[in-house]
Amino acid sequence: MANTIVLAVDVNDPKGAERPAERALELAKAQGASLHVMNVVPDFGMAVVGVFFTKDHNKQMLEEANKALTQWADGRFEGVAKVTLSIDQGTVYEQVLKEAESHNADVIVVGAHKSQLKDYLIGPNAARIARHAKQSVLVVRD
Repeated sequence: MANTIVLAVDVNDPKGAERPAERALELAKAQGASLHVMNVVPDFGMAVVGVFFTKDHNKQMLEEANKALTQWADGRFEGVAKVTLSIDQGTVYEQVLKEAESHNADVIVVGAHKSQLKDYLIGPNAARIARHAKQSVLVVRD
């Protein structure tokens, strides 16, 4: 039985987040679990890249992502006892694994896009999460 579910979504792709959100909602309701919904904002990577942005760009980017996630989630998870939201920054799969660990999640729900050749060479985030997670991972295909 799952007590806590982490749902990773991309608010920049609301259509791609629909099916994983539906599955996470079904699972949370069926298990009586709490749901933690998260979005990851990529960081700048190399410090050299960061110098091209204004000082408050990072803060503004996180605030906008938080607003978008809040609007996207509003009313979507009715029937779930506890829903929390978070915005993380960094590498997607690393942040999802970190959130799952910090929330003591039993299940991680992520979406996966149709495979492309580059996915076989590099490995998409969903595959990395599934490979490295200590929890069960539900990968929802679109």
